[in-house]
Amino acid sequence: MAQLSLATQQQYRFMTQTLSTSIKSTPYWWEDCAFSPLPVSKLDKSCDVAIVGGGYTGLSAAIELARAGKHVQLFDRQALGQAASSRNGGMASGSIRPSRKELIRRFGLDRANGILLEGQTARQDLWRFLKADNIEADFTLSGLFEGAMTAEETEELRRHAGFLHDSLGIETFAVQGSDVRNYIGTDLYVGGMVRMDIGGLQPAKLLAGMIRVARETKAVIHENTAVLEWASDRAGLRITTNRGEVLAKKLLVCTDGYTDGFDPWLCRRLVPVRSRIIATEPLDKQVMDRLMPARMMYGDMRKLSYYYRPAPDGSRILFGGRDGTTAGDPATPIVNLRTELARLFPELNNLGITHSWFGNVAMHRDMIPRIFSRGNTIYATGYCGSGIVWARWLGKKAALKILEDTEQPRSAFDFDQAPKAVPFFRGRPWFIPLVYWMYERNDRKTLRRRKKA
Repeated sequence: MAQLSLATQQQYRFMTQTLSTSIKSTPYWWEDCAFSPLPVSKLDKSCDVAIVGGGYTGLSAAIELARAGKHVQLFDRQALGQAASSRNGGMASGSIRPSRKELIRRFGLDRANGILLEGQTARQDLWRFLKADNIEADFTLSGLFEGAMTAEETEELRRHAGFLHDSLGIETFAVQGSDVRNYIGTDLYVGGMVRMDIGGLQPAKLLAGMIRVARETKAVIHENTAVLEWASDRAGLRITTNRGEVLAKKLLVCTDGYTDGFDPWLCRRLVPVRSRIIATEPLDKQVMDRLMPARMMYGDMRKLSYYYRPAPDGSRILFGGRDGTTAGDPATPIVNLRTELARLFPELNNLGITHSWFGNVAMHRDMIPRIFSRGNTIYATGYCGSGIVWARWLGKKAALKILEDTEQPRSAFDFDQAPKAVPFFRGRPWFIPLVYWMYERNDRKTLRRRKKA
């Protein structure tokens, strides 16, 4: 194998492994958090608010609305617990993809700063919610290390750390040179940034806790009940499901990366992108101490957005990134993630994988989570891969918008307009492999610059 490239060697080892072992295609999170079918509830012919989507956003809104005395019915086309809310990496970051400079260019200084400040509020509100409603989700305020592979990236992160510290009061600092190994045992990064306001949790346990709380508030949950279409009515909105019709005064759509043909207008605005995670075999404590001494959440500045973390019990590494495929469950993305894991930690080159799974995230042209309205229909969506914090927060803020709560400040993510439609897109992301190739090409250039330096 000496003449083979690293990627080819990885593929060879992967094919060998699959012949002798079984990689589970279900999330690692499901090993200690199973979702049982909910009791079938009667379909009420009318309600105050109908919610489509039973993930973090829909459940958060249902909890807020039901506690305010509203009659709420929530619909999900599949069993709760099957989509992104139990499949993500459990990194409670509330990150925003556009830079502050880009936010200011698009929205002006006040709104740009409002977006960044609201991230702090949203994270703190999540911690409060976990405590107030007794949700045991293995949460730790671990902090986040973001790696830099070049001097230019190191300088960019240094400036960003200064802004977060000086302007937002976040405990944040830059890391350079040999100090990197205090946080992560790799030679890939020459610098980085640490911020201590970000934590990690077990996402399936968070979802299970929210389902419990929503049911305790008497919100009516209808899983395996697909919304097929809806139309305006003099009394509100007439919603057609596969179990019958419902008349609602308001409709809240929270389907994000799982939006289907029930809303063709929204389908043209949200691009479903697969994000995949692999879980390693268990590692000795000494190995974890060497590779992840700080036990933080981790990421870097590459276009393909790799993210990784220790499992909540510290027994293994979970490593994720964008999948690049649009159908089936092919082996290539698993090989890619194994390759990048070995690039980061060469000593794990021969380590086995126990789980590999994916879920959909929703991207759009603005790349900013948002609330927007269309008649009596309100949307909370577009989290761009940062749903742990934003999905729950915007569900809550959308509920307050429906309640016309003037005591709470309007969210900086409450936009007057929807994201623009994506040209030549009607729900099937045919262009994802091309975008993936372009991002991968950019990352290869960064790696070449790193080697030259």
